[in-house]
Amino acid sequence: MHNNTYDNNNVFARIIRGELNTQKIYEDENVLAFNDISPSAPVHILVVPKKIGYISFHDFLEKASSKEISIFFKTIQKIASLKELDKNGYRLVTNIGSDALQEIFHFHVHILAGKSLGPILT
Repeated sequence: MHNNTYDNNNVFARIIRGELNTQKIYEDENVLAFNDISPSAPVHILVVPKKIGYISFHDFLEKASSKEISIFFKTIQKIASLKELDKNGYRLVTNIGSDALQEIFHFHVHILAGKSLGPILT
């Protein structure tokens, strides 16, 4: 169970600060996207807000400004278009909390694509 306190040393915070290397897909002043190190699909991109402190989707929507939220989700669409994922489709996933198996408590969205992804839950 997570205690709802942001850990400044989580792996995504360390990637954002440049302490850990990753294969970047996209980066601007607000958003960083990179390949997942344990992909669940041929294309598995993680998209994170660069502002430190958001634990989950719920936390992001509660604390971020409308502008930050809009920029974040428009950037996901931009990344999907740049990678031409909109041609055959893609899935967006965010896990919120322990029951959803959220492993890293820095808000992030998974972009999954590159094959037929099947049913959402099995």
